[in-house]
Parts: sequence; C-alpha cells; structure tokens
Amino acid sequence: MRITGISTHVVGTPWRNLTYVQVHTDEGITGVGETRMLGRTDALLGYLREAETNHLAGSDPFAVEDLVRRMKYGDYGRAGEIVMSGIACVEMACWDIKGKALGVPVWQLLGGKVTDRVKAYANGWYTVERTPEAFHKAAAKVVERGYRALKLDPFGTGHFELDHAETLHSISLVEAVRDAIGPEAELLVEMHGRFSPATAVRIAGELERFHPSWLEEPVPPENLKALAKVADKTPLPIATGERIHDRIEFRELFESQAADIIQPDVGHIGGIGETRKLAATAETYYVLIAPHNVGGSVLTAASLQLAGCTPNFKILEHFNDFADAEIKKVVKGAPQVVDGYFQLSHEPGLGVELDTDAAAEFPQQQARFDLWAEGWEKRDPTGGRGE
Repeated sequence: MRITGISTHVVGTPWRNLTYVQVHTDEGITGVGETRMLGRTDALLGYLREAETNHLAGSDPFAVEDLVRRMKYGDYGRAGEIVMSGIACVEMACWDIKGKALGVPVWQLLGGKVTDRVKAYANGWYTVERTPEAFHKAAAKVVERGYRALKLDPFGTGHFELDHAETLHSISLVEAVRDAIGPEAELLVEMHGRFSPATAVRIAGELERFHPSWLEEPVPPENLKALAKVADKTPLPIATGERIHDRIEFRELFESQAADIIQPDVGHIGGIGETRKLAATAETYYVLIAPHNVGGSVLTAASLQLAGCTPNFKILEHFNDFADAEIKKVVKGAPQVVDGYFQLSHEPGLGVELDTDAAAEFPQQQARFDLWAEGWEKRDPTGGRGE
C-alpha cells in the first residue's frame, strides 16, 4: 500500500478553524487526521502542500515511525508548532488507515486497552456574562448533562497581577461554580499562563477551599523555574504542557518535578505515537496525562485511542457539547459523552469518518481568539468591538 496524496478541509467558526487532513492510498483506504491552529491555518496548509511532495507521496502508510522521522528531520531545521501539527494530522490518518486495513481499532495496535471508558471534562460552557449568577446557572447545565468534571478560567483579562477587587470577583465565580456542581464533581481551574509566580501562589491559596483537581498553566510556559516556584508553594496539583510541541522538550519539565499532570495536544505534538511515547516517559515520573483537546471530533477520537491504551491517562477535555456544537455533524461516528464518560470505540482505525459535504457548510474564517480581550470567554471575536 502506498500514499497517493492528501486532501485538506478547513471547518471554520469565528474563534477557531479546524483543519482536517485526509490521506489517500492506492488501495482505496482513506485515513483522517485533525488539528486546531490559532492564526496559523494558512501556514499549516502551505506546509502540508510541500510535505505531500517531499515526504508523503509514494510512502508506506504502515511505516508510521519512519514517516514521522522523515517529516520531522528530513527538512533540515527545527520542527515547531506548524510542522509538528502537520505531522500530527498525517500521523493520525496513517494510524486510521492501518487500523482499517487490519480491521482493528488503533488502541489495539498500541498495546491493547487498559480501560473501556474515559472520563470527560467540559470546557467552552461559560460563554455567558461574567457574574456569579450566570456562571452558576451555566455550570448547573453542565452537570445536568451528565458531566462529572468541568474547567473554567475565571480571571478575565488578568495579566501578571490581579488587583484585590478583581481577585474577589474571580474567586466569587469559582465559588458559584463549586456550589452549582456540588462537592463530588471535579473542578479544574485554568490560568492560561496569566500570572507572575507571586500572584499565582496568592490565588492558589484562595482557591484551596474549593478543592480544584488542578491549576493549569499558572505562569507563562517559557520559564520552568517560575513554574517550579509555584509548585513548591501550593499543595494543589499543577497541570501544563499544551504549548510544548515536541515530546523531547518535556524532559526538563519532568526533571524539575514542577508538574503533576501533563497536557500535550495530540494535534500539535506529532500525533498519537509521539504522545504515547511521552505518556510512557511521564509514567516513570509518576505524572498523569490529560491531553489538551480543543479540536473537533476526529481529534477527540484520536485522543481516545491514546486513552484506551495508556495506564496513566487521567481525563479528556471536550468542547463540542457547548462551543460550536453544530460542527459535530461533520464527523460520522463522533464520540459522545454519556454520564460523564466517553466509551472506548471498537471500530477499525479511529472509528470516525469525515463528511466532506457537511464540512463544506463551515468554510474557513478569519478566526481569532484573544485571551487578553474583554469578554474573551464568550468566544465571540467581534464582541461588540467593531471587528
């Protein structure tokens, strides 16, 4: 079997473009992969056009390891977010092809399952007014839908510091959410790399009484000593890693002991196999993995294949029940959350198919997502600002 070419399809919403890549073969089997880029979709498409000629056409889709190696190192230079995301889309699609050809799910090819179901947490649910009443009502709807975990960033446009009044307001939002979901549901707090270590530690102290399962990216991701400073001064678990695009770059994070949960994005770090290798390394440091998953249903399906065979897998993020829920229709067999969990698919490959006709109903947009803009949590880039 040989790869004959690829086709790309961009599904657009105002705040995110989802790029789907189909890899075609001379035996008629097609695989699909996906990633979500912020402000770099055209660059990704340009890279994929070059990679199709330089690396993909004529390659064996079963030789996933060799293909990833050539795409990563065969163009002399250092692979960053765009290249690693392109590799991820192609790599997922090759696993999909391999599973379909052999009649087994991808998790079976990666060592077999360790679980039948994977806990989900909701994100994208708080596209409401930034008040305790609105957040309480929105959070209650999440648990009514069966979710047993959710995440929020309550900190507005906070950057490095957060003054006393804004701190009180942000904490009131968390308090409202905890009240809405009860004591047993998991509450995950996102900081989006907003704060200085001193501010992050101060806020962590305020949050302890709400028993969050983690604090995510309390400081900007570039300085691991700053992260370690926060980790040393709070008993709350620290999660990070969505903005690291090469598993080798996690080495220093592991050695610093600054993170309890890592959050690689399968669509940005080179795909399923690269993430599985990273998870195995994390296990040797007693670190859990909870992939960043802000894409659509193909990326979710790929992340679930990883979850099925990974002993230290904690939980999987899910946006698509609350933010742009209509885009789920572009993928046949889209994974669904039932009673707070995804059920592991036993279908061949990734267990999903891209509906290109449905995808065409959501053309690429000039999507923007600015975490420093007032009202960002509504995920409306116009936001009344005349854009």
